[in-house]
Amino acid sequence: MSTRPGETEKRRARQLPRLYWVLWAGTLVNRAGTMVQPFFAFYLTGDRGLPIAEAGLILTAFGLGSVLSPLPAGWLADRAGRRVTLTAATLASGAAMVALSRSTSPLALSASMCGLGLTLDAWRPASTALVADLVAPPLRPRAYGLLFWASNLGFTGGVLVGGSLVQDHFATAMWIDAATSAAFGLLVWFALPGSEPALPEPTSQVTEKRGGFRDVLTDQVMARFTLVTFGYCLVYLQSLTTLPLTMRHAGLPPAAFSYAMAVNSAMIVLFQPWLSAWLDQWDRSRTAAAGIALTGIGFGATGLATSTAAFALTVALWTIGEILVSAVGSAIALDLAPTHLRGHYSGLYGLAWSLATLLAPLLGTRLLSVGGDVLWSACAATALVAAVGQFLLRPAVSARSS
Repeated sequence: MSTRPGETEKRRARQLPRLYWVLWAGTLVNRAGTMVQPFFAFYLTGDRGLPIAEAGLILTAFGLGSVLSPLPAGWLADRAGRRVTLTAATLASGAAMVALSRSTSPLALSASMCGLGLTLDAWRPASTALVADLVAPPLRPRAYGLLFWASNLGFTGGVLVGGSLVQDHFATAMWIDAATSAAFGLLVWFALPGSEPALPEPTSQVTEKRGGFRDVLTDQVMARFTLVTFGYCLVYLQSLTTLPLTMRHAGLPPAAFSYAMAVNSAMIVLFQPWLSAWLDQWDRSRTAAAGIALTGIGFGATGLATSTAAFALTVALWTIGEILVSAVGSAIALDLAPTHLRGHYSGLYGLAWSLATLLAPLLGTRLLSVGGDVLWSACAATALVAAVGQFLLRPAVSARSS
């Protein structure tokens, strides 16, 4: 029986390496400790007794830090190494969380929040690049998909525990968060060898080991892919801002939003590992385009929903899209990157998410104030344009992946 080209390579790559599972376990532990981030607004207005407007300004400091974080973190991942960057970022994040727990004045709270925004996800470019270092290209969608699954599994558990803990013991929850961040970094530090492993670089990507963000920003394929990702993120992040507002305007209680979002968590936990086992066989760009399109259809249908069940159905639609995009998005970004700039490319990919996190609430609420039909139609249109853009990138992405 004949073997198709690349079949043997895929079979060899089928087994994820031990060091990948160390990163997977660390991600799970770190995200399980994420008990306080969803409750920052409650902490500032409750425990610290700040007015809503002042709390909003402090939360903006957090958003500013998160926007400034990805590019330097990506640069550091390439210059200092994945091991140093990941450990330093998680230890710094833990220190910032402790500082926040001890801050009382608005100025100190703002500084701590900005520091936390800078460090909380600064480990991601190093982590994303490390997966590309450890895992052969055919298996990367599976690897990134399982990492996304671990992140969501840990986050869901952390929020469930944190929801009860923060009512009376917010400082304790902050210390737990800090401890799990530090544990993640130390786990990676002691598990990874001093000389970090890397797969052989494709012949097509062998260049002088120099370059920086100018090379990344002038890469037209990566620039367009980042723009596509930004469009997708603007739509997807409406799930955290305008979706609950829309459900409230429909006359539904806050619990209805929890039920609808439980569909999201349950589908990711149940289906992500199963789908991840197959995604390495599918074309990356087509998978991403399909996922973005499904996201647009799901959010577009939100404008038609009036009951909890109907909203839950729209959540199910865009969750399928989220699962597909989460598995192949990082894989595409790292397929485009030469080995010595993987951290830089991962940082630019992360910047699309950070900018969208900052702008999605602003743009979404403005459109919602005009009308729900305007918002959700705009979401559908934005996602479908992004899906077409991703599909048109397919030839260039495939050429760079070979």
